[in-house]
Amino acid sequence: MIKLEKDLQVLTTYLQAQKWLLAGEHITHFHVPGDGNMNFTLRICTPRRSFIIKQSRGYVEKYPQVAAPTDRVQREADFYKEISDHPYLTKMTPKIMGVDGINNIIAMEDLGAGKDYTFFYKNKAVIPDTELQQIMKFAAVLHNENKIQNATSPISNRAMRKLNHEHMFLYPYLEDNGLNLDTVLPGLADLAKKYKDDTALKAKIESLGNRYLEDGDTLLHGDYFPGSWLKTEEGVRIIDPEFCFYGYPEFEIGVTTAHLMLCDQPVQTILNAHKYYKEEADLDLELVKQCAGAEVLRRILGLAQLPLSIDLEKRAQLLETAREYVMNNNN
Repeated sequence: MIKLEKDLQVLTTYLQAQKWLLAGEHITHFHVPGDGNMNFTLRICTPRRSFIIKQSRGYVEKYPQVAAPTDRVQREADFYKEISDHPYLTKMTPKIMGVDGINNIIAMEDLGAGKDYTFFYKNKAVIPDTELQQIMKFAAVLHNENKIQNATSPISNRAMRKLNHEHMFLYPYLEDNGLNLDTVLPGLADLAKKYKDDTALKAKIESLGNRYLEDGDTLLHGDYFPGSWLKTEEGVRIIDPEFCFYGYPEFEIGVTTAHLMLCDQPVQTILNAHKYYKEEADLDLELVKQCAGAEVLRRILGLAQLPLSIDLEKRAQLLETAREYVMNNNN
């Protein structure tokens, strides 16, 4: 199996063999296009154009100690294929140029020198309303237009779901998971103990985790958070659907809601997000809140830490809100 490297000759030889470089085309330079965590990703630049290549390996690129399904980029390609008949969805996502299933490498359209929305974790700005509308409309149209009864080859993505389930519903609550939260922010480990010892909360989390693992009827992006929203000159674009699967929409919008909370967005922004989604599709907001709570807990107490600017007091407030959301007894 080929392992791509940041090496001009290795890249040139591989891309020529795949015919992803055109006749007479050569690489002028290449670089990592963003702060993605999961895969080996490069922007390839030639005198004619630029494009993105991505390889998934048996581990998470940012956390090599964390094993991950080797073929996950193929699930990303499956997602783009699944939505290929929908002009609006394809306009909002990159086009696939090629798939190398043997080496788990895909080549895709370069959406330009945009930046993802993770800077909102730090800059204390409010996401512009027009951009929020685009973000929520994409999710609603995706969910409305892609039901399992119409799918030619439904994506189950069980290996990636198992990985996400472990880190969202199990890992944060282990008594000794090897993560010293005080290295993230002093005092966080003491905060975490309260939730690790909360048997009622953990029972609810287990129930939500089991539901996450069940197959649903709606195609989800699977990781719909600021790192998957790209701000470009053409507007918002959506990337990195490698966690995609057929599930229930409230999980998707719950995750989105959680990240708006973690970005310290105003309550009105979160209410607007739900309103924009509900203009296009149905939604159980109580279930959304439960899923949002689970994601907030995971992101503050788990391994996949975010570049948050919020202090310990604000994190404590969010954790309490998240617990209240999860413990909602209406679901």
